[in-house]
Amino acid sequence: MLVEGQSRKMTTELGEPIQYTLRLGDEGVGLNPFIGRDIQLTFMGKITCIECGRVTKKSFAQGFCFPCMRNSPMNSECIIRPELCRGHLGEGRDMEWELKHHVREHIVYLAVSSEIKVGVTRGDQLPTRWIDQGASAARVIARTPHRCAAGEVEVALKEAFTDRTSWQKMLKNDVLEAPDWAAALDQVRATVPESHRQYLVDDEELLALDYPVTAYPEKVKSTGFDKAPIIAGTLMGIKGQYLLLDENRVLNIRKHNGYHLRFEA
Repeated sequence: MLVEGQSRKMTTELGEPIQYTLRLGDEGVGLNPFIGRDIQLTFMGKITCIECGRVTKKSFAQGFCFPCMRNSPMNSECIIRPELCRGHLGEGRDMEWELKHHVREHIVYLAVSSEIKVGVTRGDQLPTRWIDQGASAARVIARTPHRCAAGEVEVALKEAFTDRTSWQKMLKNDVLEAPDWAAALDQVRATVPESHRQYLVDDEELLALDYPVTAYPEKVKSTGFDKAPIIAGTLMGIKGQYLLLDENRVLNIRKHNGYHLRFEA
């Protein structure tokens, strides 16, 4: 098999295990059947912006040219810090985009990628967001009418939970084995200020996620196309947006959005 084109983050489908598709240009390659087999990815020497299509020598913010990284609503400060979102107030880089993406239901959640963390995502991004982070389990804890309110809940909960994932631990499957979810939810209720408790939900189910991995790396050796234009080896599994290869190597596909790649297997 040979497929080539502009790379985008892998798409996923919830299952036991999760099903992954590598996106190159207009084509998609289902990767699960190649686990345990040799694959090769080759950088074709070209990078194009995932928003405007401009050829760029360097990719910024996971796939943008510099002007789009600087000006696109997809790179607004509130993407990283949702509590700063102003879309619900009629402000933003692009109000049509804000109304479509930020002035709508957002979710605050707890997830275990290494330890219990708090996060925010748009309502229609579940379980994709959890899968992309490599979470082993996750649960919705609040539903808000817009991004800013979700960010404010998250900020309050940072007093009790981290908002970061240890990606090295996640890839080694060095994960908290038996989280005390009851205690975590009690902590949520005790920490969220009264002004935002209306958004908390108690009837959401815990979702466990199963990744297609035959062997996790003992150590994590990150590899990428800026240093190695050809990356080949046995595909040991997939977790988050990472391909797990033999010799403890891991390849972050999302980091290489916009790179033109060739897949061979």
